[in-house]
Amino acid sequence: MKKQTLAVLAVLLVSPALAIAFDAKPEASVERGRYIVNSFGCVDCHSPWTMGPQGPMPDPARFLSGHPADVVLPPAPAAEGPWIVSASATNTAWSGPWGTSFTANPTPDEETGLGAWTADDFIATLRNGRHLGRGRELLPPMPFPAIRNMSDEDLRSIFAYLRSLPAIVNRVPNPLPPAGS
Repeated sequence: MKKQTLAVLAVLLVSPALAIAFDAKPEASVERGRYIVNSFGCVDCHSPWTMGPQGPMPDPARFLSGHPADVVLPPAPAAEGPWIVSASATNTAWSGPWGTSFTANPTPDEETGLGAWTADDFIATLRNGRHLGRGRELLPPMPFPAIRNMSDEDLRSIFAYLRSLPAIVNRVPNPLPPAGS
């Protein structure tokens, strides 16, 4: 090997953060992302639920694919009294004073997921609470006020993990405004 190649490899081995900056996907970063996604509850909302032998559970065939495009919902029930939030049986659509929100498809599909995003786009979205860091607001129940406090390294690890998943084509509907607006 050339000395320059050995020097780059040595730097990448010493600094996983530099490996990410060079667009490498160190295994530790993907594993850290898997740990965070599975521990933080991302699967609970971003994977459609189905009825399993022991009750509702995330559908493994649609893991982290967001609200199913083929599930069209009736208008959300009115928010009355102390109950102001409704959720779909798939656990991927939520309705409240903000309208109706649908969980996104964070798989690496180029057209309907995060496939065309960069790690910086992903971080900006979660730091600013806006799609691609500058678009429409992220809506409940997305806990971006808590996620925005994560380190860049953790967010890059989540992104690396999401990019390692199989891409699932699933165009999630746009949010709906509140009834009467």
